[in-house]
Amino acid sequence: MTKLGLILGISSITLLLAGCTSQTSTENADSIKVDSTQILKDTVTMTTEEKIPELEQRMIDQGLVNLQTIDSTIMVELKYSTTDNFVHTDVYGDLTRAYMQQKPAEMLAKASKILQSKYPNYRLLVYDSSRPLTIQRKFWELLDTIPPVKRADFVANPDEGSIHNFGSAVDLTVYDVTNQKPLDMGTKYDYFGDLAYPIYEDQMLKEGRLTKEQIANRLVLRNAMEKAGYMRIDSEWWHFNAISRAKAKELYKIIE
Repeated sequence: MTKLGLILGISSITLLLAGCTSQTSTENADSIKVDSTQILKDTVTMTTEEKIPELEQRMIDQGLVNLQTIDSTIMVELKYSTTDNFVHTDVYGDLTRAYMQQKPAEMLAKASKILQSKYPNYRLLVYDSSRPLTIQRKFWELLDTIPPVKRADFVANPDEGSIHNFGSAVDLTVYDVTNQKPLDMGTKYDYFGDLAYPIYEDQMLKEGRLTKEQIANRLVLRNAMEKAGYMRIDSEWWHFNAISRAKAKELYKIIE
């Protein structure tokens, strides 16, 4: 059974299970309808008695901030805290909250506001953000059947470090609170292939492998992120960097 942690804000948040009707208010519209057979991690509210997960504590200790304390409308579903990911393994365990460095977090909040100013029923849905280097190594090891030169096509070499490891990259999509599902981007998150490449979108459209609507949905996300100062990459529609790897190494300590 897949574990699924959907954190929809730090306060005044409602979780909708499958079969519930959608809410009409902006606040309640941020709720997600999920299959009732899934396990929801009870992490909506942090209490004083709650033990902070080890990975989360490491990020707090290094000064990273919980994205939802910067903007409570940002939605979070850490895919690596489930088995719904390219390694089919829960590598985050009980980590369900998304953290970033302060400046990148503020940039993401700006992107969220830009998105909602044009599309009031849309929300940013974060799939991954800061990633400790120990997790990066775990990814690397899980792909040990692939030669290292090819392995880097799937995950950054931990010896070099990913921008995720410096708390300055984010993987995300756009969630439609009216239809209670993410926009159709043409592929799933962590799809490895030409269909996920922004640089091949025109070609994929001509070949009929992507639709105009799917590309338009990607542009909704891309425009909001780029207007907030984020940079896209050529190979993943969901991945955005707040700064370059060189700048991240200059400004921040790697998250161990």
